[in-house]
Amino acid sequence: QVQLAESGGGPVQAGGSLRLSCAASGRTFRGYVMGWFRQAPGKEREFVARLWSSGATGYADSVKGRFTISRDNAWSTVYLQMSSLKPEDTALYYCAAGPSSNNWSYWGQGTQVTVSA
Repeated sequence: QVQLAESGGGPVQAGGSLRLSCAASGRTFRGYVMGWFRQAPGKEREFVARLWSSGATGYADSVKGRFTISRDNAWSTVYLQMSSLKPEDTALYYCAAGPSSNNWSYWGQGTQVTVSA
């Protein structure tokens, strides 16, 4: 019943920041593992960030120190704060939710992030 919808993507210059949002409808994602993924043209989908229900987080090495995943207190929205953006960050960003890590049951439609040099 959970539906996810990403927003906040758009064009940005290298070094800039963007905050992506993933809103849940139908029900909250309370108790779920939340994740952000991205896929650039011609490349495989890759993991970006993960948020466990405990509050623990995990990041891909390529974004660690630059990106931060978080949620609101109502468990209705998850965020991806992106800073110091690089052209290589250009991709379609997806949020996902699942009952456990690597068991992604729900996916958003994606939001495009384009970083220009």
